[in-house]
Amino acid sequence: MQKPDPIADEFYMRRALELATHAEQCGEIPVGAVLVQEGQIIAEGFNQSIMLHDPTAHAEIAVLRAAGKQLQNYRLINSTLYVTLEPCAMCAAAMVHARVTRLVFGARDAKTGACGSVHNLVQDLTANHQLEVQPGVLADECSAQLSEFFRRRRQEHKARKQAEKAAAATVGAVTPKVQD
Repeated sequence: MQKPDPIADEFYMRRALELATHAEQCGEIPVGAVLVQEGQIIAEGFNQSIMLHDPTAHAEIAVLRAAGKQLQNYRLINSTLYVTLEPCAMCAAAMVHARVTRLVFGARDAKTGACGSVHNLVQDLTANHQLEVQPGVLADECSAQLSEFFRRRRQEHKARKQAEKAAAATVGAVTPKVQD
């Protein structure tokens, strides 16, 4: 069992938040992740599903892939994965298969969280590996980033719909009616 270090946990979560900001600047849902082993960042990643047209291109998967290449091993023993949002089932299962030792996440995901909120795949005793889990590190900041992103996205969607409606009304008012 790895000994939790609250100062290190906040440090690496802040880096994950920076990566989440980068994801948002790229038009992605703002989720960032960092994988650390022996006090060193091995890999970093952020959501890229929209950019890559790939439903598996979550921040956690990007980190696991990059770390495997970096270490030349698909087993990521004695590692800690930091991510701004509680992992989904796909990412949780990938962490179990990779033998990540510890997971630290920020915001809980009440809809699809698979590390304690909806499911708990990373600590399922029927699996051949369980992770230590530290939820809630910088939770308020991680949650606020996601909430603000989705609030803006809803506003943009509403504005787009209103513009389309206004454009359709304008076209209808300008177009002469054809009589039989």
